[in-house]
Amino acid sequence: MTTTAAPGAGARLGRFVLDVFPPKVYCTYAVLWVLALEGSLAVVAGDRWAPSAGTAVRICSVGLVLLYLRMVDEQKDLDYDREHNPGRPLVRGSITAVELRRWMLLFAALLVLANALVEAVSVAVLALDLGYALLLVVLERRSARLRDALFPNLAITYPVQVLLSVYVCVSATGGLDPAVIGCFSCVFLHFEFARKTAWTAPADARLYSNVVGPVGGAVLVLAAPALAAASAAVLFRPWELDGAADLGRLLPYCALALPAVGARRFFGGSRAWPAGLAMTFVLGWYAALVCQAAVVSWA
Repeated sequence: MTTTAAPGAGARLGRFVLDVFPPKVYCTYAVLWVLALEGSLAVVAGDRWAPSAGTAVRICSVGLVLLYLRMVDEQKDLDYDREHNPGRPLVRGSITAVELRRWMLLFAALLVLANALVEAVSVAVLALDLGYALLLVVLERRSARLRDALFPNLAITYPVQVLLSVYVCVSATGGLDPAVIGCFSCVFLHFEFARKTAWTAPADARLYSNVVGPVGGAVLVLAAPALAAASAAVLFRPWELDGAADLGRLLPYCALALPAVGARRFFGGSRAWPAGLAMTFVLGWYAALVCQAAVVSWA
Protein backbone atom coordinates (compact mmCIF):
# COMPACT_ATOMS: atom_id res chain seq x y z
CA MET A 1 0.00 0.00 0.00
CA THR A 2 1.39 3.38 -1.00
CA THR A 3 0.57 6.77 0.42
CA THR A 4 0.88 10.15 -1.16
CA ALA A 5 2.77 12.71 0.86
CA ALA A 6 0.94 15.92 1.60
CA PRO A 7 2.24 18.84 -0.47
CA GLY A 8 4.71 21.09 1.30
CA ALA A 9 4.09 24.68 2.33
CA GLY A 10 5.65 26.02 -0.86
CA ALA A 11 3.49 23.80 -3.04
CA ARG A 12 0.34 24.84 -1.18
CA LEU A 13 1.27 28.48 -1.63
CA GLY A 14 1.86 27.85 -5.34
CA ARG A 15 -1.60 26.33 -5.73
CA PHE A 16 -3.13 29.23 -3.82
CA VAL A 17 -1.41 31.72 -6.13
CA LEU A 18 -2.62 29.91 -9.25
CA ASP A 19 -6.17 29.80 -7.86
CA VAL A 20 -6.64 33.41 -6.77
CA PHE A 21 -3.66 35.38 -8.08
CA PRO A 22 -3.00 34.46 -11.74
CA PRO A 23 0.61 35.62 -12.25
CA LYS A 24 0.06 36.44 -15.92
CA VAL A 25 -2.55 39.02 -14.95
CA TYR A 26 -1.19 40.41 -11.69
CA CYS A 27 2.47 40.47 -12.71
CA THR A 28 1.63 42.29 -15.94
CA TYR A 29 -0.43 44.74 -13.94
CA ALA A 30 2.36 45.36 -11.41
CA VAL A 31 4.99 45.87 -14.12
CA LEU A 32 2.91 48.31 -16.15
CA TRP A 33 1.67 50.18 -13.08
CA VAL A 34 5.18 50.87 -11.79
CA LEU A 35 6.70 51.67 -15.18
CA ALA A 36 3.81 53.97 -16.13
CA LEU A 37 3.91 55.82 -12.83
CA GLU A 38 7.69 56.23 -12.84
CA GLY A 39 7.68 57.38 -16.45
CA SER A 40 4.83 59.83 -15.90
CA LEU A 41 6.57 61.38 -12.91
CA ALA A 42 9.67 61.92 -15.08
CA VAL A 43 7.67 63.46 -17.95
CA VAL A 44 5.92 65.88 -15.59
CA ALA A 45 9.25 66.85 -14.02
CA GLY A 46 10.89 67.28 -17.44
CA ASP A 47 13.46 64.59 -16.68
CA ARG A 48 14.71 61.71 -18.77
CA TRP A 49 13.46 58.37 -17.58
CA ALA A 50 14.84 54.84 -17.75
CA PRO A 51 14.11 51.80 -15.57
CA SER A 52 16.69 51.09 -12.86
CA ALA A 53 17.44 48.56 -10.14
CA GLY A 54 15.07 50.54 -7.94
CA THR A 55 12.37 50.00 -10.56
CA ALA A 56 12.78 46.23 -10.20
CA VAL A 57 12.43 46.53 -6.41
CA ARG A 58 9.27 48.59 -6.82
CA ILE A 59 7.74 46.13 -9.28
CA CYS A 60 8.43 43.17 -6.99
CA SER A 61 7.13 45.13 -4.01
CA VAL A 62 3.86 46.07 -5.71
CA GLY A 63 3.40 42.44 -6.79
CA LEU A 64 4.03 41.17 -3.26
CA VAL A 65 1.65 43.72 -1.75
CA LEU A 66 -1.06 42.71 -4.22
CA LEU A 67 -0.58 39.07 -3.20
CA TYR A 68 -0.62 40.08 0.48
CA LEU A 69 -3.93 41.88 -0.12
CA ARG A 70 -5.40 38.79 -1.80
CA MET A 71 -4.44 36.77 1.27
CA VAL A 72 -6.17 39.30 3.50
CA ASP A 73 -9.30 39.19 1.36
CA GLU A 74 -9.43 35.40 1.43
CA GLN A 75 -9.47 35.43 5.23
CA LYS A 76 -11.84 38.37 5.44
CA ASP A 77 -14.40 36.71 3.15
CA LEU A 78 -14.13 33.21 4.62
CA ASP A 79 -17.60 33.09 6.20
CA TYR A 80 -19.23 34.34 3.00
CA ASP A 81 -17.22 31.94 0.85
CA ARG A 82 -18.21 28.94 2.96
CA GLU A 83 -21.79 29.53 1.83
CA HIS A 84 -21.40 30.98 -1.65
CA ASN A 85 -17.94 29.96 -2.95
CA PRO A 86 -17.10 26.45 -1.70
CA GLY A 87 -14.28 26.15 -4.22
CA ARG A 88 -12.11 28.85 -2.62
CA PRO A 89 -8.74 27.62 -1.29
CA LEU A 90 -9.40 28.32 2.39
CA VAL A 91 -12.85 26.76 2.28
CA ARG A 92 -11.70 23.51 0.69
CA GLY A 93 -8.61 23.35 2.93
CA SER A 94 -5.89 23.48 0.28
CA ILE A 95 -4.20 26.07 2.51
CA THR A 96 -4.93 27.27 6.04
CA ALA A 97 -5.36 30.73 7.52
CA VAL A 98 -2.35 30.10 9.75
CA GLU A 99 -0.20 29.38 6.71
CA LEU A 100 -1.41 32.52 4.97
CA ARG A 101 -0.52 34.62 8.01
CA ARG A 102 2.97 33.13 8.11
CA TRP A 103 3.47 33.97 4.44
CA MET A 104 2.13 37.47 5.05
CA LEU A 105 4.72 37.99 7.81
CA LEU A 106 7.48 36.77 5.50
CA PHE A 107 6.35 39.04 2.67
CA ALA A 108 6.18 42.02 5.01
CA ALA A 109 9.73 41.35 6.19
CA LEU A 110 10.98 41.04 2.61
CA LEU A 111 9.27 44.29 1.65
CA VAL A 112 10.84 46.18 4.54
CA LEU A 113 14.30 44.79 3.86
CA ALA A 114 14.29 45.39 0.11
CA ASN A 115 12.90 48.92 0.29
CA ALA A 116 15.10 50.03 3.17
CA LEU A 117 17.97 49.65 0.71
CA VAL A 118 16.30 51.88 -1.91
CA GLU A 119 14.32 54.61 -0.14
CA ALA A 120 13.81 54.33 3.61
CA VAL A 121 10.77 56.63 3.68
CA SER A 122 8.93 54.28 1.32
CA VAL A 123 9.08 51.58 4.01
CA ALA A 124 6.76 53.68 6.17
CA VAL A 125 4.27 53.97 3.28
CA LEU A 126 4.33 50.22 2.71
CA ALA A 127 3.87 49.55 6.43
CA LEU A 128 0.91 51.93 6.44
CA ASP A 129 -0.65 50.16 3.46
CA LEU A 130 -0.21 46.67 4.93
CA GLY A 131 -1.45 47.78 8.33
CA TYR A 132 -4.45 49.58 6.84
CA ALA A 133 -5.43 46.40 4.95
CA LEU A 134 -5.53 44.56 8.28
CA LEU A 135 -7.52 47.38 9.87
CA LEU A 136 -10.14 46.97 7.12
CA VAL A 137 -10.78 43.42 8.33
CA VAL A 138 -11.69 44.78 11.77
CA LEU A 139 -13.79 47.64 10.37
CA GLU A 140 -15.81 45.38 8.07
CA ARG A 141 -16.44 42.84 10.82
CA ARG A 142 -17.72 45.52 13.16
CA SER A 143 -19.81 47.49 10.67
CA ALA A 144 -22.26 45.78 8.32
CA ARG A 145 -22.72 49.08 6.48
CA LEU A 146 -19.02 49.46 5.73
CA ARG A 147 -18.89 45.83 4.66
CA ASP A 148 -22.03 45.57 2.53
CA ALA A 149 -22.84 49.08 1.25
CA LEU A 150 -20.93 49.53 -2.00
CA PHE A 151 -20.02 53.20 -1.91
CA PRO A 152 -19.05 53.34 1.79
CA ASN A 153 -17.01 50.17 1.26
CA LEU A 154 -15.30 51.69 -1.78
CA ALA A 155 -14.49 54.80 0.25
CA ILE A 156 -12.64 52.82 2.93
CA THR A 157 -11.01 50.18 0.71
CA TYR A 158 -9.80 52.24 -2.26
CA PRO A 159 -7.07 54.00 -0.23
CA VAL A 160 -5.22 50.66 -0.29
CA GLN A 161 -4.76 51.12 -4.06
CA VAL A 162 -3.94 54.81 -3.71
CA LEU A 163 -1.27 54.12 -1.10
CA LEU A 164 0.50 51.78 -3.52
CA SER A 165 0.79 54.67 -5.99
CA VAL A 166 2.02 56.86 -3.13
CA TYR A 167 4.65 54.22 -2.37
CA VAL A 168 5.93 54.15 -5.96
CA CYS A 169 6.00 57.95 -6.07
CA VAL A 170 7.90 58.30 -2.80
CA SER A 171 10.28 55.47 -3.63
CA ALA A 172 11.06 56.81 -7.12
CA THR A 173 11.30 60.53 -6.38
CA GLY A 174 11.46 60.97 -2.61
CA GLY A 175 8.33 63.12 -2.72
CA LEU A 176 4.66 63.20 -3.69
CA ASP A 177 2.84 64.31 -6.83
CA PRO A 178 -0.88 64.28 -5.93
CA ALA A 179 -1.96 65.14 -9.48
CA VAL A 180 -0.22 62.12 -10.99
CA ILE A 181 -1.52 59.85 -8.23
CA GLY A 182 -5.04 61.20 -8.79
CA CYS A 183 -4.82 60.45 -12.52
CA PHE A 184 -3.82 56.84 -11.82
CA SER A 185 -6.58 56.48 -9.23
CA CYS A 186 -9.21 57.44 -11.82
CA VAL A 187 -7.91 54.88 -14.30
CA PHE A 188 -8.46 51.89 -12.02
CA LEU A 189 -11.87 53.19 -10.91
CA HIS A 190 -13.03 52.57 -14.48
CA PHE A 191 -12.51 48.85 -13.98
CA GLU A 192 -13.97 48.91 -10.47
CA PHE A 193 -17.23 50.46 -11.70
CA ALA A 194 -17.33 48.44 -14.94
CA ARG A 195 -17.12 45.03 -13.28
CA LYS A 196 -20.12 45.85 -11.11
CA THR A 197 -22.46 47.43 -13.67
CA ALA A 198 -25.21 45.47 -15.42
CA TRP A 199 -28.68 45.99 -16.83
CA THR A 200 -30.28 43.24 -14.78
CA ALA A 201 -29.15 41.44 -11.64
CA PRO A 202 -30.64 39.96 -8.45
CA ALA A 203 -31.68 42.64 -5.97
CA ASP A 204 -29.08 41.46 -3.46
CA ALA A 205 -26.20 41.49 -5.97
CA ARG A 206 -23.43 43.88 -4.93
CA LEU A 207 -23.48 46.02 -8.08
CA TYR A 208 -23.20 49.78 -8.43
CA SER A 209 -25.97 49.61 -10.99
CA ASN A 210 -28.28 48.21 -8.29
CA VAL A 211 -27.67 51.40 -6.31
CA VAL A 212 -27.68 54.11 -9.00
CA GLY A 213 -29.36 52.24 -11.87
CA PRO A 214 -27.78 50.84 -15.05
CA VAL A 215 -27.49 54.25 -16.71
CA GLY A 216 -26.08 55.78 -13.53
CA GLY A 217 -23.58 52.94 -13.35
CA ALA A 218 -22.57 53.57 -16.96
CA VAL A 219 -22.04 57.26 -16.15
CA LEU A 220 -19.66 56.27 -13.35
CA VAL A 221 -17.84 53.83 -15.64
CA LEU A 222 -17.27 56.54 -18.28
CA ALA A 223 -16.60 59.38 -15.83
CA ALA A 224 -13.47 57.67 -14.49
CA PRO A 225 -11.51 57.57 -17.80
CA ALA A 226 -12.83 61.03 -18.68
CA LEU A 227 -11.35 62.41 -15.46
CA ALA A 228 -8.13 60.49 -16.09
CA ALA A 229 -7.87 62.00 -19.57
CA ALA A 230 -8.59 65.52 -18.28
CA SER A 231 -5.97 65.23 -15.55
CA ALA A 232 -3.49 63.76 -18.04
CA ALA A 233 -4.04 66.75 -20.32
CA VAL A 234 -3.23 69.13 -17.48
CA LEU A 235 -0.18 67.10 -16.50
CA PHE A 236 1.33 66.40 -19.91
CA ARG A 237 0.07 69.44 -21.92
CA PRO A 238 -0.27 67.74 -25.32
CA TRP A 239 -1.15 71.09 -26.91
CA GLU A 240 2.47 72.13 -26.50
CA LEU A 241 3.65 69.69 -29.17
CA ASP A 242 6.64 71.09 -31.02
CA GLY A 243 8.32 68.07 -32.57
CA ALA A 244 7.92 64.47 -33.64
CA ALA A 245 9.12 63.17 -30.27
CA ASP A 246 6.45 65.07 -28.40
CA LEU A 247 3.75 63.26 -30.36
CA GLY A 248 4.23 60.64 -27.68
CA ARG A 249 2.13 62.85 -25.43
CA LEU A 250 -0.91 61.87 -27.51
CA LEU A 251 -0.46 58.13 -26.99
CA PRO A 252 -2.50 57.75 -23.75
CA TYR A 253 -5.61 59.17 -25.40
CA CYS A 254 -5.65 56.29 -27.89
CA ALA A 255 -6.68 54.02 -25.00
CA LEU A 256 -9.94 56.00 -24.64
CA ALA A 257 -11.27 54.03 -27.60
CA LEU A 258 -11.71 51.06 -25.25
CA PRO A 259 -14.28 52.68 -22.89
CA ALA A 260 -16.06 53.95 -26.01
CA VAL A 261 -16.30 50.39 -27.35
CA GLY A 262 -17.47 49.21 -23.94
CA ALA A 263 -20.23 51.83 -23.92
CA ARG A 264 -21.35 50.85 -27.42
CA ARG A 265 -21.61 47.20 -26.36
CA PHE A 266 -23.34 48.00 -23.07
CA PHE A 267 -25.99 50.20 -24.67
CA GLY A 268 -26.16 47.94 -27.71
CA GLY A 269 -27.55 44.93 -25.92
CA SER A 270 -24.82 43.50 -23.66
CA ARG A 271 -26.24 42.27 -20.34
CA ALA A 272 -23.34 43.79 -18.41
CA TRP A 273 -20.45 46.13 -19.03
CA PRO A 274 -17.64 44.04 -20.56
CA ALA A 275 -15.23 43.80 -17.62
CA GLY A 276 -12.46 42.30 -19.75
CA LEU A 277 -12.53 45.35 -21.98
CA ALA A 278 -12.34 47.60 -18.91
CA MET A 279 -9.25 45.79 -17.62
CA THR A 280 -7.73 46.05 -21.09
CA PHE A 281 -8.24 49.81 -20.86
CA VAL A 282 -6.33 49.94 -17.56
CA LEU A 283 -3.43 47.96 -18.98
CA GLY A 284 -3.58 49.83 -22.29
CA TRP A 285 -3.53 53.22 -20.58
CA TYR A 286 -0.53 52.22 -18.49
CA ALA A 287 1.27 50.80 -21.53
CA ALA A 288 0.60 54.04 -23.42
CA LEU A 289 2.05 56.05 -20.54
CA VAL A 290 5.17 53.88 -20.61
CA CYS A 291 5.52 54.49 -24.35
CA GLN A 292 4.93 58.21 -23.82
CA ALA A 293 7.72 58.40 -21.25
CA ALA A 294 10.10 56.45 -23.48
CA VAL A 295 9.36 58.58 -26.55
CA VAL A 296 9.49 61.91 -24.75
CA SER A 297 12.68 60.96 -22.91
CA TRP A 298 14.70 59.31 -25.62
CA ALA A 299 13.32 59.93 -29.10
